[in-house]
This record gives sequence, C-alpha cells and structure tokens, in this order.
Amino acid sequence: MPINIPDSLPAVEILQNENIFVMTEERAEHQDIRPLRVLILNLMPTKVVTETQLLRKLSNTPIQIQVELLKTASYIPQHADPTHLDTFYTTFDEIKDQKYDGMIITGAPLDYIAFEDVTYWEEACRIMDWCKTNVFSTMHLCWGAFAGLHYYYGIPKIDLEEKLSGVFEHRIVKNHVPLFRGLDDIFYAPQSRATSMREEDIRAVDELEIMAVSDVAGVTIVKTKDDRHFFMTCHPEYDADTLAKEYYRDVEKGLNPKLPCNYFPDDDPEKMPVVTWRSTGQIIFSNWLNHYVYQNTPYDMKDFG
Repeated sequence: MPINIPDSLPAVEILQNENIFVMTEERAEHQDIRPLRVLILNLMPTKVVTETQLLRKLSNTPIQIQVELLKTASYIPQHADPTHLDTFYTTFDEIKDQKYDGMIITGAPLDYIAFEDVTYWEEACRIMDWCKTNVFSTMHLCWGAFAGLHYYYGIPKIDLEEKLSGVFEHRIVKNHVPLFRGLDDIFYAPQSRATSMREEDIRAVDELEIMAVSDVAGVTIVKTKDDRHFFMTCHPEYDADTLAKEYYRDVEKGLNPKLPCNYFPDDDPEKMPVVTWRSTGQIIFSNWLNHYVYQNTPYDMKDFG
C-alpha cells in the first residue's frame, strides 16, 4: 500500500530501506483517487518507533492511505522530542470537525493505574466518544483496548500480579470472518502488559464478540458486531527486539523482570529472538483496512455519522 505521510517523517527512510512503498506528498496530490484517511492516536512514549511499526503494517494493500498523527493536549510526553511532536502531530481540537475512515488508538505504559487517574483520561474519553460519529472503524491496541472496553461498555480491567511478557500461542474462535482471512487457526503474537479482563464480562455484553483467545494470555481479540470497533490486547506490530528493549529497560530500573516467555532462543537474552508473528500482523492489519474500512466506508464521509 502506498502510504501518504509527510516526507520528512523519520519513518519514511526506515520504511524505504525495507522496500516499502512510501508515497511522497507531491505525488499523492496528483493521483485522482480518494485515499483512506487513517488517524493514529499515539500514546506510547517511543513515538517514532511506534509510528514506524504501525505504518509498516498499513503498507500491504494497493489502497492509498493518508495517515495523520494525533497527540494528547492534556499531557506532554516527557521522553518525546517536542520538535517532532510539533512538526508531525496534531491535537484533537484541530481535527474534531473532520471525519476519518479508520483510526488506531495505541497502548500506553499505564499498568496498575486506574483509568480515572490517568492524566489524559478525560481527553481520551472525548476522543472515543467522537469516534462514534467521526470514525468509521477504530482499532484499539493493548491499553487502548482495555480503555475502549471500559469506556464504551463498563468492562473493568484486572491488574495482574506480575507482568505478562512474551510470545504466546493464540487460537481463532471465530472462523470464516474477514479479519482472519489467510491466517492459520493458531497464530503467535507478543504480549506485554500487567492488565487483563474477564471473559465473562465480555460475553455479558451482547454487542461484543470474542474473536481470538490464548490459554495463557486470555482474551486477545474482541470486536463489536457492527465491525465499528476492534480491541486487540496482543502486539503483532512489534519489532523483533521490542520485548528485549522492554526487558532490559526494566532490568536497568531494578524491577527484576522475568525473561519474556518463548522469546529468547534457549531463554538466553544474548541470543537474537526469532520473529514468529510478522505475517500475523500484516494479515490482521491488512484485513482490517480492506474488509472493514475500505470495503464499507462511504466514498463521501459527509454521508457518515
């Protein structure tokens, strides 16, 4: 997929070096088509890394995508480059009158913090409420998934005694749906969280359906029956070294973390992990964009909402 993003975004050079087609703004302006507009609310402190991971996964179909990046106004990340944020990111008040075909709400390092105690929780709620009328389909990732399920349906998050980290086997329980076309019945994906939710709480909501589960990690993918919202607790967008960087970060903080499960060969952190989830991420994000966004979103978004 040709991704239309600002020419100077750091992800451009990274993706071009991976032979991923990134369309320049100038070339995009001369194409007589309507690109899909996708908004990414990036709540991760590693802005550039997360941008690149997600853009990589949005790059595998022939549809042109115009990607915009959204930041919180009520909280300024301490570890993000202010110049980068000012150059490439917008705020909710600047785009609240616009409509988007798709949106991604990322995770955030907010384990053990109640939603209502999150600095930008009120702003996040405004954005999620706005999604009902201004975004055709939204993908909620990790903390974004728990936040969405809590805000829309009152489902509580459960704090785990220790962090769930590693690469786990997941099982598809809703076969023959477009989201999983081309995916094996069993797939692998990283998990990195100290938060969970009860399956019975999800099943109690008639609007929701469970799509994939893990014997270790629990419920992994949930969606609304109208396909407007997807909630994914795993991280098929992660790079090969993402869990390693998180592990070493926690070691340096003196948190004495456990090794990520099923990640380092022979449980040796000196060995390079073998990626078993790359195709899973490509398939899930491509299927979401194609079958749930592109195939169904109105050509004129003024007709939506």
